[in-house]
Amino acid sequence: MSLPDPTPTRKLSRLGLYGPFAALLLLILAWSAAWVWARGQAETRMDAGVELLKRSGYDLGWKERRIGGYPFRLNITLTEPYARDRSGWALEAPRLEGQAFMHAPTVWVIAAPDGLTFVRPQGGPVRVSGKLIRASLSHLTTAPPNISFEGVNLAFQPAAGAQPFGLSAAERIEIHLRRAPKEVGDEAGVWLMVRNGKAELSGLLGRIAGDKPISIEWDGRMSKIDAFRGPDWRGAVRNWTTAGGRMAVKRGGLTAGDAVIGANSGSLGVGSDGRLTGVLDVSLRQAPRALGVMGSTGTIPQDRAEAAAAVATARATGDVARATLNFEAGQMTLGPVALSPAPKVYEPN
Repeated sequence: MSLPDPTPTRKLSRLGLYGPFAALLLLILAWSAAWVWARGQAETRMDAGVELLKRSGYDLGWKERRIGGYPFRLNITLTEPYARDRSGWALEAPRLEGQAFMHAPTVWVIAAPDGLTFVRPQGGPVRVSGKLIRASLSHLTTAPPNISFEGVNLAFQPAAGAQPFGLSAAERIEIHLRRAPKEVGDEAGVWLMVRNGKAELSGLLGRIAGDKPISIEWDGRMSKIDAFRGPDWRGAVRNWTTAGGRMAVKRGGLTAGDAVIGANSGSLGVGSDGRLTGVLDVSLRQAPRALGVMGSTGTIPQDRAEAAAAVATARATGDVARATLNFEAGQMTLGPVALSPAPKVYEPN
């Protein structure tokens, strides 16, 4: 009896052998094409944004731009970037590095590894260096976008001939601007935090704090945020004010050594003269001493400082006094005492 012939072994299909490699190659080519397209989009949108801002009165630019980061990121490096507005504010840096992941191209992290310089219209340039200086941008289609700034172990050095800056150093500074969801309304939150700052010793804060640290905290809500836009800082604030924009103060505080001013609540705006308007409910600790320093340094007239110190003493429970700061008709008053002109938010002319 003969056995049946065995079934011949089937040869492996070449498609099964090379198919996965071909699919991988196609995926790499598609991803590479997508990265090149995203790189071009980043370049085009940057250029369009710069032109739009220039037509609005801002001056932006850089010496050199490089875009890399293939395959999973977009890395943009700007050499000697700068931004200036008509009112005189400016920001400059030796180098800025920006990064976004391909899966989240609208969320950018920006770092200034070599420090930066900000220019004040009246005070002049201040050089900022530190262990970490970075910011993040997201929700770029909203106005304003979400912005966060973080600085660690910062040092502030005014340029030669520039006016002193209030801080010479700070352990940490954070600033956050967050647009509220549409269902909440036309508003944005503003947060500011300065931790363990060192005051300029020749300035007012330095006289009050001595060799002790400075800390600042601010939490506010800006209404009518859609109107906060314009060709420069002054124009944006004016448009916002005309639309009825106000800042509701949730809490705030300035600690300078043993002296503390805390904002418990309030509502602030800006008058047509560019000065602050509104009212703040404040708590004052060591107020007579702080007011005495303000009088001796000429920040406010000596007689007004003494009158305000008497008001704070009369309203004190222990070493803490509750009072109201009013900003009206260009003046800042503590209770019934006019202290000084209200802080100026912008120059009207």
